[in-house]
Amino acid sequence: MPMKILRFLLAPLSVLFFCLPLAAQHDPERNAVRYIASGAFDKALAELEKAEHPGSETHYVRMLIALGEDQTDQAVMHAGAALDAGLPFERLVAGPRILLAPLYATDQYQQWARKNSSLRMLHGPMLGAIRSDSASLWLRTAKEASVQVRVLDAESGTLISTSEKMAANVESDFTAVVKLTGLKEDHAYRYEIQIDGEPAPAQNTRFRTYPKKGTAASFAVGFGGGAGFVPKWEFMWDTVLESRPAAFLMLGDNVYIDDPTHPLTNHYCYYRRQSRPEWRRFTATTAIYSIYDDHDFGLNDCVPGAEIEKPTWKRTVWNIFRQNWVNASYGGGENHPGCWQDFTIGDVHFILLDGRYYRSREGEPSMLGPAQKKWLLETLATSKGTFKVLASPVPWTAGVKPGSKDTWDGYAKEREEIFSFLETKKINGLFLVAADRHRTDLRVTSRTGGYDLYELESSRLTNRHTHDVVKTPGLLWGYNKTCSFALMRFDTTIADPTVTFEAMTIDGEKMHTHQLRLSQLTHK
Repeated sequence: MPMKILRFLLAPLSVLFFCLPLAAQHDPERNAVRYIASGAFDKALAELEKAEHPGSETHYVRMLIALGEDQTDQAVMHAGAALDAGLPFERLVAGPRILLAPLYATDQYQQWARKNSSLRMLHGPMLGAIRSDSASLWLRTAKEASVQVRVLDAESGTLISTSEKMAANVESDFTAVVKLTGLKEDHAYRYEIQIDGEPAPAQNTRFRTYPKKGTAASFAVGFGGGAGFVPKWEFMWDTVLESRPAAFLMLGDNVYIDDPTHPLTNHYCYYRRQSRPEWRRFTATTAIYSIYDDHDFGLNDCVPGAEIEKPTWKRTVWNIFRQNWVNASYGGGENHPGCWQDFTIGDVHFILLDGRYYRSREGEPSMLGPAQKKWLLETLATSKGTFKVLASPVPWTAGVKPGSKDTWDGYAKEREEIFSFLETKKINGLFLVAADRHRTDLRVTSRTGGYDLYELESSRLTNRHTHDVVKTPGLLWGYNKTCSFALMRFDTTIADPTVTFEAMTIDGEKMHTHQLRLSQLTHK
């Protein structure tokens, strides 16, 4: 491909916005792709020299550089080295396809393609949006195709339903979301994927629908953030899977893009995670709910402002985010883009916030923006959940990031508005969860007008970088020695319902635990 055309396709959008150009997650390959996206290939090569353990991913990025410099023979060599080092062939098919077009035209690639001629599904499946009578399934296909899913009873194998056919095409980046319907509450199923009428094999294709909304139940939900790409720690997803959560909340810094103006970098970061077998085993059977934070949406600690279309990259980043997850909804949709959402499991209500799209410090600082705040207060006021889990991409508790305005400390008036609303409306059973700080800890904030507010924070799923446990008033425990995630075990079937918080390591060790009773989260 001529350099002139390549640079036109990858040209950065010109924008100024209030962000600090820092990135806590050491990632030479990702950083090199950012240079490739702007045509700075020498800088990309220099960045790759910083890789601690060069492997398949390093070869893959060297292939991108060679393609950018019209060195197709070198690109073929690096592609072969990447495959020999364990890169899934799916990575080459996924692309980015415009950039890899010269590779696709080579005889060597055609040989690889013939050996993988049965490949129909590149990424996924990813399960999500589970209800008592339905669920959704996301995947990415190898080419434009029709996707259909058969749902069978997990025990008897009886066919329960067949989904509508959904198209995966260029406009959707070859992704499709298929809705599975006609299901019974609290029941085990398995599914079979068909692409253009042919089976597409996958592991762990079992799931369980949720209990009927409002029904008492016992189940676990996990969450975390800080999932930088570190191959040696990708087994985290197998560890989380072993705990069998009914859902997992990805609360931001999920893939570490740090490059909002270049779709190339966005796609690269999603594709490499989605190609990992550990991730695919995990998401095939665990319902995933996702929100973004600064490193996935903009740059470190970004404050993009309150306007919907400014900076101009906002909607593009949002659209790419939607293409790569399986949420039931995304903020207020096209009119009010975002990632806020809510869902229930039995009688537990989960409310997830968008802390970036409308974040502004002009005038009265706001993290949420008016449309999301209105939605949040209405959702809280009408919630029937025995427990209400209010999730933020950044911590709520004062002082957890000393001197920073990036947490809710920078939006203290809006935070107090929300907390006071809980007390004015006598909203019981609520606790807070968050990500952003690279550790897992539990804190409690005393309130004079209502019950104490507990906050469970976890954001070092696979990150190299670690944050110290800051000893604020109300710190109950903290853990930062290794990668970790948080578990919430609910039991609302008993007279005084409970939620038990657990800090779990990447090796499956339980480091801390704390149980809360509903009676502790009730206005007197």
